[in-house]
Amino acid sequence: MSFKPHHDGTIVALDASSSELIYSYEAEKDSFPRYSTITATTVLDAAGKLGAIPDVIAVGGWSKTGFTRNVSDAAGYYGIAAGSEIVGERIIFGRKAHFYSSTHERSHLWGSYGMSPFPTGMPCYALIWEGWCGDFYEIDEHLQVVHRGKVMANPGDKYAFLYALADPKFTLPEAPPRIQDAGKVMALCAYGQTGLPDRDEQALIDCLLPSDVYPLPKEDFRDSPYYNIGVTDQKFTNLARRVSDAIFDSFHAFAKKNLTKGYPLLISGGCGLNCEWNRRWLETNLFSDVFVPPCANDTGSAIGTAVDAMRHFTGNAKIKWSVYSGQPFIFDEFDQTELEVHPLDCGQVASALLDDKVIGWVQGNCEIGPRALGNRSILAAPFSKATHERLNRIKKREGFRPIAPVCLEEDVALHFDLARPSPYMLLFQKVLDSRLEAVTHVDGTARAQTVSRKQNPQLFQLLTSFKAKSGVGVLCNTSLNFNGTGFINRASDLLTYARAAGLDGFVINDAFYILTEAPLTASRGQKETA
Repeated sequence: MSFKPHHDGTIVALDASSSELIYSYEAEKDSFPRYSTITATTVLDAAGKLGAIPDVIAVGGWSKTGFTRNVSDAAGYYGIAAGSEIVGERIIFGRKAHFYSSTHERSHLWGSYGMSPFPTGMPCYALIWEGWCGDFYEIDEHLQVVHRGKVMANPGDKYAFLYALADPKFTLPEAPPRIQDAGKVMALCAYGQTGLPDRDEQALIDCLLPSDVYPLPKEDFRDSPYYNIGVTDQKFTNLARRVSDAIFDSFHAFAKKNLTKGYPLLISGGCGLNCEWNRRWLETNLFSDVFVPPCANDTGSAIGTAVDAMRHFTGNAKIKWSVYSGQPFIFDEFDQTELEVHPLDCGQVASALLDDKVIGWVQGNCEIGPRALGNRSILAAPFSKATHERLNRIKKREGFRPIAPVCLEEDVALHFDLARPSPYMLLFQKVLDSRLEAVTHVDGTARAQTVSRKQNPQLFQLLTSFKAKSGVGVLCNTSLNFNGTGFINRASDLLTYARAAGLDGFVINDAFYILTEAPLTASRGQKETA
């Protein structure tokens, strides 16, 4: 059993005898605030799923203050060499258990290795880039790790800092950037124009990229032309694109010079959620393949610490896992008096979606990681800009944020410039189908998830039914959550959300619930007017 402390708190259980992930419970799920630390509720839920006290208790490294090694009972933040782990014993409810702790840096490294599809013994390169790490590594056939070099300190924070710099609402002079801002910068980069940096852009790049200061004080940039300029200003979106390119180019130049053996590349850390950078790593052709886990950010760190502990005690560092290993849905009591309830018929749901209805979609366990992948999703037809706007209103998000598509894997090349499956929604690609207006970003790209029958049978069936009616096996797919919280995970919360946000209905496993106060027979115009 493994614990990730601090933000993105997660509890993992791993069966070492079968090398299999039992579950990964994230503290933010079940409508807790985003990036939550581990809660008592999560601990009790996770412990209740095990029939005995674990043989090994593992705790991921962190630190009490800053990011130095100053924690007496757990490993610190940095370090991969021997001695960066702590091994001992603990008494848990009267029973002796092994105790293992290793650094946060190692949690990313071994999480991406353990989850990767590459066989044991295949050497790999690894890139950890996140808020604080920006480093390459090499893992050989004997699981020995060599640090190949630090490219940049704090790449993720530098990227997110751009938003704080331009945002007049960010008023704390020396605060770290907000975790959620990095995703917003990714969306805004698409609005930037291509081209070489101008003088102002280059000056900021030259100041920002070499710096090892954390956090970057916003007030030190008061004289910058981008200070409080507004995040949608064209001058700022141009800057965001140029800085994004400059960060990637720094890492690419290092890799081209130093990583020359053609091994596959493992990517972890929060920057692994940047779909543009992931696409570009694939296109470099420096590596035989590229793997990014769906929980590349800190939500995957508890898995990484568990894999590291398993490696220490058994010598094995590969696991079997499913992306649907999160918390099971809680079917608590909720008021059904204003609901029509039907047995799930994917044809009926597809018809509602084709009639421009927006439907919540719940199946089985939560996804691990931050992306909704068809078990805690809001679904809609992909054809209208008005649908894109409505979904962002439902989500209470900025209008510049894109909406992602989910697509039948077998049809992906018909609609997107994508030659491989993308089951975890981690790559940008060009949209080839002009009908898909709701999921086409301003630069003509999308962040598609592909779905096969084996991967997610119910969502596959719904996409197949929608294709039969519309000719297109694509839907809008965005996360089912209250603004600022993790995925909704109980029926009563889902009904509250559906009524407050204006969903037309929702599916829970094998039942379809229609909100009768907004009947599905109403036209879109009647609904919007109402």
